Amino acid sequence: MDVFQAMRVFAKVVELEGFSRAAERLGISATAASRQVAELEARLGVRLLHRTTRRLFLTDSGRSYYERCAQILNDLDEAELTISSAAGRPQGLLRVAAPVSFGVQHLTPLFLDYMERYPEVKLELSLSDRMVDLVEEGYDLALRITQELKTTLVARPLAQARLVACAAPSYLERHGVPRTPEELRHHECLCYTYDALRGIWEFEGPSGPVRVSVQGRLATNNGDSLRAAAVAGRGIILEPTFLVGEDLRQGRLVRLLPDHPVTPLTLYAVYPSRRYLSPKVRTLVDFLVEHIAEPLPWDAWMRSGVRDTGTGR
Repeated sequence: MDVFQAMRVFAKVVELEGFSRAAERLGISATAASRQVAELEARLGVRLLHRTTRRLFLTDSGRSYYERCAQILNDLDEAELTISSAAGRPQGLLRVAAPVSFGVQHLTPLFLDYMERYPEVKLELSLSDRMVDLVEEGYDLALRITQELKTTLVARPLAQARLVACAAPSYLERHGVPRTPEELRHHECLCYTYDALRGIWEFEGPSGPVRVSVQGRLATNNGDSLRAAAVAGRGIILEPTFLVGEDLRQGRLVRLLPDHPVTPLTLYAVYPSRRYLSPKVRTLVDFLVEHIAEPLPWDAWMRSGVRDTGTGR
């Protein structure tokens, strides 16, 4: 029996509260995970876990052993990372989580270039607009786009993500151009359901923030769907320019309310710890800082002379 491997399986079973989830994370079968823990118990001569049909419970001996295991495995991982960092060669599997629309449109080409530069890195990109738990789900790095980042993790700001209200010319021809944020109440507004202020759009005005309650027949958790509906003339959206910048440049969408800007979001690279940062994470963060910088390519429409609607300019 490989004692360190058995310790790692036992620790992961405890952390994830089950053999199946631990086995999936470690890339082994649930049967193999159960067998390794049983062999570890036999070697120690004590029961580490009580098993029921629904849950696992640590015995007193199991709790004490897990605390020592966690420390030993952490020291082992840090020792290996220290050697790897000293070597300075990015290698191995790099698991990254990122928002769907931003990932598809802007990250995939960058990651292909990164992998070309560092051929010993294997990259696994998970695209989801939900907030993943890096530690619990085993990610090395996440890209997050938010106005306020609440986390105990290390966060490196990469760029601003500007938000604009916009609509297709066909929609504006049928329903008119809103001249103030308050007029949005009388329009078909398409909402993003992952927004903490769903149905509330906030703009900056001469006298301070202006909050408007909007409504519409379509709401979705995907920005690309909202963009497609807006381009089809079905309503007004409030979306980041990395998603709609090319549509604004080509005239498929028109910016509204330019005198009432929206507080921009920030794109962050987030990772669990600065201590013993592995070369693969460090080089990817540096690569993103190098390639995601002003002037941002998705804001080219702002520099192309595209006119705003409804301002008389």
